[in-house]
Amino acid sequence: MKQIEAVVANINDLNDGEMRQVAVGKTEILLTRLDGKFHAVGAHCSHYKAPLAEGVLSGHHVVCPWHNAYFDVRTGDQLEPPGLDSLACYQVRIEGENVIVSIPEKTTGLRSPAMAQFNPDADERTFVILGAGAAGVHAAETLRVAGYQGRIVMLTQDDRLPYDRTKLSKDYFIGETSSEEMPLRSPDFYKEHAIEVLLNKRVEQVQTTAKAIAFTDSASGSDAGASGDSLNYDALLVATGGKPLQLDIPGADLQNILTLRSFDDTDRILTLSKQKKQAVVIGSSFIGMETAAGLSQHGLEVTVVSPDSVPFKKILGEEIGKIFQQVHQENGVSFKLGRKAVQFEGNDKVEAVILDNGDRLKADIVIVGIGVQPATDFLQGIDLHPKDGSVVVDEYLRAADGIYAAGDIARYPDWRTNESFRVEHWRVAAQQGRIAAHNMAGKAVKFKGLPLFWTMQFEFPLRYIGHAESWDEIIVDGDLQKQEFIAFYLKNNQVLAVATSHKDTETAAMAELMRLNQTLTVEELRRGTVDLIQRQPVNNKQ
Repeated sequence: MKQIEAVVANINDLNDGEMRQVAVGKTEILLTRLDGKFHAVGAHCSHYKAPLAEGVLSGHHVVCPWHNAYFDVRTGDQLEPPGLDSLACYQVRIEGENVIVSIPEKTTGLRSPAMAQFNPDADERTFVILGAGAAGVHAAETLRVAGYQGRIVMLTQDDRLPYDRTKLSKDYFIGETSSEEMPLRSPDFYKEHAIEVLLNKRVEQVQTTAKAIAFTDSASGSDAGASGDSLNYDALLVATGGKPLQLDIPGADLQNILTLRSFDDTDRILTLSKQKKQAVVIGSSFIGMETAAGLSQHGLEVTVVSPDSVPFKKILGEEIGKIFQQVHQENGVSFKLGRKAVQFEGNDKVEAVILDNGDRLKADIVIVGIGVQPATDFLQGIDLHPKDGSVVVDEYLRAADGIYAAGDIARYPDWRTNESFRVEHWRVAAQQGRIAAHNMAGKAVKFKGLPLFWTMQFEFPLRYIGHAESWDEIIVDGDLQKQEFIAFYLKNNQVLAVATSHKDTETAAMAELMRLNQTLTVEELRRGTVDLIQRQPVNNKQ
C-alpha cells in the first residue's frame, strides 16, 4: 500500500512522557515520546472518536478523556474498553532532529485486534455466551484475541446484531445517531471470525450439571425449531442483563405505557412521540431522566414522578441532584417529587396518571423507568443472591465450574473495598466480558475494573468513576452552578467515587489514580483547587 510521510515534530518538541496531536497530510496522529523513543498511533479513541491528546499519558498507555478507554501508545493495542478496535500504529524514524511519520495513504486510524482463526480440528470445544450486550460482545471478541479456536455461539433475544445500547436513551433518542450507525460490528465481521450470533432466542433453562441450554425462538411467526432448541456447552458466560421493572397498579396493562431497554422500545417511544403531546415519566433513574430530556427535546410536555425528594440524591448527593432538576426545569420538564403513581386511567390507551396524593396528570404516553431486575430466572444449579436474584461470582467472575457471569447480573467482590456489589454500567459490563473471556480461555485474570458511567441530559454532561453506596462527606472542587466541577465521595477517609462535569482531562487523570490505588488524601482535597493533571503519575510502569 502506498505510504505518505511528513515531518511532524522536532526531537526537542517533546520531553519524555509527553504526547501531542500532529498531522500527516489530513490524518491526525498521536505522537508520544517514551524512554527516548517516539511512537505514533491513531489520534482518536475507537469508542466515540475522542481526541486522545486531551487524555492522560501514564506509563505506556493513554487514557481516553471521555469514557476512559486505555490504549498502548507503542502498539495501539486497546487495553481497556469501551471501544472494540485498537489504534493503527505507524512507522516513525528520526533524521537529524526531525521526527518523520509514515502512514498508509488510506487509513482510518483504527484497526481490528489480532484474532485467532476458528479451527475445530485444533479445539473441539463450544463456548456459549448468553446475551449480546456490552459483556457478551466484548467476551466473544476477546475469546478470539486470547487465542481460542473453538466454536463461539452468542444467543440474544434481540432481532438485530449487537448495538450500542447506551445511545438508546441518548444520541439515538434525540436524533444525533442514525439506526445505521448503531450496530457495533457488521455481519461480515462475525462471519469472518466465526462468531455465531443467534437472534430471537429466548433462553428457557440452563442445566448446569448437564451443561445444556434450552431455548426457544422468540420471533413471532417463525419456525421455533428452525435452529434447534438445545445446545451443549463446555464453558458458559451468562450476560443476560436486566429486565425492566413494571408497576403493579390498576391500569398497568393499558396501551402506551412503556419501558426503555431495547432498540424496539426506543423506536416505539419515538413513533408515539410524534403523535402525542403529554408524557409522564415514572422514576428519576438515569434512564427515566434521560428519556424525560429526550421527550422534551421532541416537543412534548413532560412530567417526572418520583418518590425521591431530589433526583439522584442516593447516587450523587442532594446538591448535584438539584442541579439536574434545575437543568430539566429550565428546559420545560416538570416534577412531582416525593410522590408515587397509584393508578393509570384510560380506555384501552392511557389517558392519565393518578398519584398517591390524588393529583391527576394527563398523559398520552407513560415511560416507566424504575430500575431493572437481573434476568437470571432460567438458571438451575446456581445459588442466586436472595436480594435481587443476581449471580454471585468470585474475583475471576466465576459462578461455578465452567460458568461465568458478567454485566448487570453479576455480583462481584470489589478489589478496593472487598465489598460485594453489582453495578449496571455499560463499561463495567464490557470490562467484565473481556476478563471472563480470558478466564474461559484458560488464563487466570482477576477482575480489577473501575466502574464508570456517563450521562448527558440537555447540555449537562456528567461522568462518575468508582462506586459509593454511602459516604461520609462530599468534597467539591469547582463550581456546581457552572457545571464545571469534580466531586469526591469519601468514606473512612478514602475516595470511593468521583463525579465530574466539563473536566475531561482531570477525569482521565483521576481514573488512572484510582486504578493505581493512589488517590488524593483528604488533606489535599480540603486544601482545594486540586491539580489532578500534575498529580497524575506519569511513566508509571504498572
